[in-house]
Amino acid sequence: MNPRIVALLGSPLAEGNTAKLLKKSIAGAEAAGCDVQMIHVTELELSACREHYFCKNNTTCLMEDDVSPLYPVFRDLDSLIIATPVMTMGIPGHLKSFMDRFQVFFCAKYVRNDRLVVKEKRMIRRTLLLSISGMNVPENFDGVVLSTKSFCDVIDCRYDDELLIRDMDNKKDLDLFPDLMESAYQKGFRLGGLLTGKYEQLKSAE
Repeated sequence: MNPRIVALLGSPLAEGNTAKLLKKSIAGAEAAGCDVQMIHVTELELSACREHYFCKNNTTCLMEDDVSPLYPVFRDLDSLIIATPVMTMGIPGHLKSFMDRFQVFFCAKYVRNDRLVVKEKRMIRRTLLLSISGMNVPENFDGVVLSTKSFCDVIDCRYDDELLIRDMDNKKDLDLFPDLMESAYQKGFRLGGLLTGKYEQLKSAE
């Protein structure tokens, strides 16, 4: 059975620049021998966390929506890719609300000391962040990276790699930048290859 990677698209544009990066990264992970499940987060019907705190004593959320069946998926995944644009210097609302619903994992880990992710999974799980920003300022990605690192800690899928691309207002179309697209592919291959052993094989052959 191939390792399983989940890929989250946080942009509402299925053919936009963020999606292009994600698809390249997925292609790399698949070339390394992984199965990838892509989730269009903006298409999910979900509510933001209401702080019912049902999850303090339970392994699921009181609210039932499109997030509910994804808890087992996130418990069992082997690695994760998150692709998001920067909006108002942070993660766009729908993706952020999705992340906030993982209080289920937070409470299991930090309240009950009964993690949902088994030790064997925790040792191998990694997250790759892909993000683009229209502006070109030093703090472009500060909010996105901090929130993503927190999410990774909560779900026990450590923040491992990133591809952060600035100045998209001037770049316009990532298809015009094959070096950046290739970087997304290679980072996806590395993420998948670390699970299958193909990355180490490639490095040994170089």
